[in-house]
Amino acid sequence: QDANLKILRVSSARIITKMTITHLTILYAGDLALDVAEKIIEKKPAEVAIQLHMQNASEKVKDLLELGPNVGVCFVLQTIENASPTEDGGVCLRFFKRKTHPETLLDGKFQYTILGLGDSNLLLDRQTTTAKDCNQFAEELDARLTKLSARKFYPMGLADERSVLDD
Repeated sequence: QDANLKILRVSSARIITKMTITHLTILYAGDLALDVAEKIIEKKPAEVAIQLHMQNASEKVKDLLELGPNVGVCFVLQTIENASPTEDGGVCLRFFKRKTHPETLLDGKFQYTILGLGDSNLLLDRQTTTAKDCNQFAEELDARLTKLSARKFYPMGLADERSVLDD
């Protein structure tokens, strides 16, 4: 058996299909997200034969459209004050939120997952915030990718710095 990451996926009105992800791109947005992305790469088990690549979320976002279904993209996204993405994350979010994109834009393209990183202390410190929670950027991108027909290979994870981020 190869040690590649095997994914079982269920979608509405489809039977379970088995997809092999041979490459994983970790797209990070924010300093905390960079630290977490580096830890993900550092902790990859040696027996998992998957090629890892790390990329800033503001670099060549359009190139993601060239990635095939055997590529996984892990978005590691930091939400900052008032539910805003970091500067790098904003570039990525604006690209995917373009109204000119067809709803089938990501059909047959990369598979994805999202790890949202927030800090609920920012919500407590501000009386005037309009943020609903500390991971709105991740939730917003997840909703948009779903609308563009992207396929998840793992459910979205949300972390709160206030609750301590563990390794």
